[in-house]
Amino acid sequence: MQILSAIWNFFATYILQKAPYMVGFLTLVGYCLMGKKWYDTLAGTLKAIIGMLILNVGSGGLTSNFRPILAGLKDRFNLTACVIDPYYGQNAVTAGVEETFGKGFAQVMTLLLIAFIVNILLVRFNKITKCRTLFTTGHVQVQQAATAYWLILFALPALRENNVALLLVMSVILGAYWAVGSNLTVKPMQELTEGAGFAIAHQQMFGIRLGYWLADKLFGDKGGKRKVKKVGDLEMPGFFSIFNENMVCTAILMTVFFGIIMSIIGKDFFVASGATKETEAFAFYVFNTCLQFAVYLAILQLGVRTFVSELTASFQGIADKLLPASVPGVDCAVCYGFGDSNAVTFGFLAGLAGQIVAIVTLILLGSPTIIICGFVPVFFDNATIGLVANEKGGLKACLVIPFFSGLIQVFGAALIAGWVGLADYGGYLGMFDWDTVWPLFTVAMRYLGYVGVALVVIVLLAIPQIEYRMDPEGYFLITEDYDAYVEHREKMNAEKA
Repeated sequence: MQILSAIWNFFATYILQKAPYMVGFLTLVGYCLMGKKWYDTLAGTLKAIIGMLILNVGSGGLTSNFRPILAGLKDRFNLTACVIDPYYGQNAVTAGVEETFGKGFAQVMTLLLIAFIVNILLVRFNKITKCRTLFTTGHVQVQQAATAYWLILFALPALRENNVALLLVMSVILGAYWAVGSNLTVKPMQELTEGAGFAIAHQQMFGIRLGYWLADKLFGDKGGKRKVKKVGDLEMPGFFSIFNENMVCTAILMTVFFGIIMSIIGKDFFVASGATKETEAFAFYVFNTCLQFAVYLAILQLGVRTFVSELTASFQGIADKLLPASVPGVDCAVCYGFGDSNAVTFGFLAGLAGQIVAIVTLILLGSPTIIICGFVPVFFDNATIGLVANEKGGLKACLVIPFFSGLIQVFGAALIAGWVGLADYGGYLGMFDWDTVWPLFTVAMRYLGYVGVALVVIVLLAIPQIEYRMDPEGYFLITEDYDAYVEHREKMNAEKA
């Protein structure tokens, strides 16, 4: 029994909680089920792990590059605020859950495991549930399990004395959210990537599908009746053509935007914080820091290209044997290698503009909770939504929809973080779904009790059923045979016309 416990503890600590090794484990299982030779299996597994590690370097670099700027804004304007960032949010739960609820953080890992099993079961019986995606991003699972743990403890005080009931309720809701949310991104991702075979398992899954739908309805071509100009169609006069190169575009825009912010904060702060030295030219430090954003984006995209082909190929073995008609749910950064790469930058900047407008509004209105934008929500939410919006509705959609997403992120986070008490500990997860869908879940459970729990679960499980009934023939075809799905879609469009 002790041996089994030790094996499980190792798996939970070093595989389940670490996204690169979770992806590597899934790749290993998939290739084994496919009957691949040992050396091909080993090579594919290592490539998947290394690709995710490269991706983490890019994502972590983007985050660490931005945090000194966030700290400078807080110091310069003397704001006591809540940072919307998944890592700040996780830290807030860790710091406050025992003091506020008398509970330990260790239960979060148990919650994560049971919720993951719920996700697997929902996908395994997809002919009934219509769920097609397995949530594989382990670091995101940890962040979400932590925040869900706090929200449900807040919403259902009676569960604090019953650990079994607490974990059961949490696991069903979180597992259903993982399965249903990532399932909503199948259609946007398959169309964006032309059948690459993955969905998004991140923090803005409902936001992706909403952005996809709004872009199509408000800005789409209406069956060829409206001309849609995409980001890639922009014709830059003269030297402005350099914006057609993603790396150059990112470097220039980041230098202009963050250069202004860092100049306002001033050299003294960055010297005092140890970010630079008194003897170093401040203009050079600012310029170099801004260029790092382009560097880390390039690293991130390399990581995507390295692991995504291995994961999707190996996942076929899992899908055929264990999870038929399913696809892996992966990090949102994976889709940045597809579509118009400049839409990533435009979506990010539009979302950032929305966040700034919302933050200024909170300050002017004297909000008790002032939000400081974190790089992870402002970039990964809005860049992803902007990429999908551009594909369906062009440049206007890429700018308008992420802008409103930025507004929602700040206003939604201010309301929920202040209400549930996480703002007192300095952080909240703060990404799109957790500023919209999860606050609604929390309200339902807080005021309706177990009826609210049942309502949340019923609504979640009804979503894939409704989506399936809208296109029964194409629903599973889009994951099983994308080329056949394209023919089916064109046939449907012709019939509607």
